[in-house]
Amino acid sequence: METWKKVAIGAAAVVVVGGGTRAAGLWGGDKSSSKDTLNFSLPTDIQTLDISKNTDQYSNQIIGNTGANLLRVDKKGKLAPELAKSVKASKDGLTYTATLRDNLKWSDGSKLTAQDFVYSWQRIVNPKTASQYAYLATGVKNADDIMKGKADVKTLGVTAKGNVITFQLDHPMPQFEYLLSFSNFMPQKESFVDKQGKSYGTTSDKQIYSGPYKFAGWNGTNGSFKLVKNDNYWDKDAVKTKTVNYQVIQKPETAVQMYKQGKLDEADLLTTDLYQANKNQKGIVKVPEARTDYIEYNQTGKNKFLSNDKIREALNLATNRDELVKEVTGGVSTAATALVPAGLAKTASGEDLAKYVAPGYTYDKSKAAELFKEGLKELGTDKATLTIEAASDAPVNKTMVDYLQGSWQKALPGLTVNEKFVPFKQRLQDAQTQNFEVLLTAWGGDYPEGSTFYDLFKNGSSYNDGQFTNDAYTAAVNKAETTDALNQAGRDQDYKDAESALFKNSNYNPLVSKAHYSLQNSNVKDVIRSTTGLIEDFKYAYRK
Repeated sequence: METWKKVAIGAAAVVVVGGGTRAAGLWGGDKSSSKDTLNFSLPTDIQTLDISKNTDQYSNQIIGNTGANLLRVDKKGKLAPELAKSVKASKDGLTYTATLRDNLKWSDGSKLTAQDFVYSWQRIVNPKTASQYAYLATGVKNADDIMKGKADVKTLGVTAKGNVITFQLDHPMPQFEYLLSFSNFMPQKESFVDKQGKSYGTTSDKQIYSGPYKFAGWNGTNGSFKLVKNDNYWDKDAVKTKTVNYQVIQKPETAVQMYKQGKLDEADLLTTDLYQANKNQKGIVKVPEARTDYIEYNQTGKNKFLSNDKIREALNLATNRDELVKEVTGGVSTAATALVPAGLAKTASGEDLAKYVAPGYTYDKSKAAELFKEGLKELGTDKATLTIEAASDAPVNKTMVDYLQGSWQKALPGLTVNEKFVPFKQRLQDAQTQNFEVLLTAWGGDYPEGSTFYDLFKNGSSYNDGQFTNDAYTAAVNKAETTDALNQAGRDQDYKDAESALFKNSNYNPLVSKAHYSLQNSNVKDVIRSTTGLIEDFKYAYRK
């Protein structure tokens, strides 16, 4: 998911009890407030409540807590029945059957049915919806033809009969059960979506909810809103908190100050200075993230220099990732070795996938300068200008871009690097429309399996923002998801081959495998954290 990122469920999901480990996010809790209320914050505005169209971590935080799917991550970090009382898979992995619980309701009291799931799956693959997450349905019968406009949405291999939903796949999908907990595949009520039209999901009143909470107080642009307990939720007795207040606080220093004043239960230490100033504070914990920060190069020809393989390779070789991590994160994060981050998943032999697939990114200033000079010569010039764009909402981005600007210009004579900072919402739009040259971006896993990252850059993918074509990469990822879908060792090798193909063509530049520290209030219990997907689940959360 887009972060600055976006970061369905976690390879390292845990329950926070007191000052325990968590996987990402921000909290809140006024010491004088009711035990029925929590007070959290977000570092940037949410973008949408449209279940099919959402792509970012912070909107997902709201959607994931106000919605429910067939499965949900439980307190042990495992998939457990949610709106479904059972999910069964055939031995060949081609058919999944989900049976809904009885008497399910939407937040408005209307009946929630199996057809609401069918509609949601049809809506996300419908080309008219233009969902960037439609590709996740690839592997479901007829999904690809529907997305290409070659088949009717009603032919999708998702059908309902009574309270039973049946999924027919073209080939086994090792990640499929994770999709049954993923927020973009939560049910949607067709009559409500049609009634709202273009306004659907644009405010808290333009959505209805199937999960533990309802959303209130969001007009589409304001930065103060709340989750309110949904009394029509099937498992309402498990929900102990009546209200979760949210504020958008863009400056991490402000969040830390509010935490110390007892106005927030949690504040992330997102800069090196903040961490150094607070590393001895009570309640500090290290927060792993299944997230990689990386550079995308626009390879459409908009900037001729980025269409040159040698220049892109020179930029990669001129990137000192170890020094960047030290300077920008104070050593809290680690240097990225691949597209997948450390801790996302393990190979069949138990090795960390990120380590296994690592193709050998290195820092070599001399070779970088040599290749850069050769690339410029091929283009008939001795100078080049590039602009790095990043989201202005995250202060750490400024530090990272400053570092890249200085180190690249120093290592590559003749290069001028300009900086461009825009709001996160604009950064998302610029990425989607290729309105950039060099883009600092990030991706957080949606589920703990390699395809959540490797699907990004396939030929024609909606998340291939640089719009490069790499046939070897695409073939390797497709093999992992078809021929080797039930062969984990085979998939591991396919992902290694895919990573090698990206490396060979310098299609992107991995920077940081993210982690950070956070201050957490020990009085807040049972917030379920995950390194992927819904990073903070408040279903069971309460104040002691």
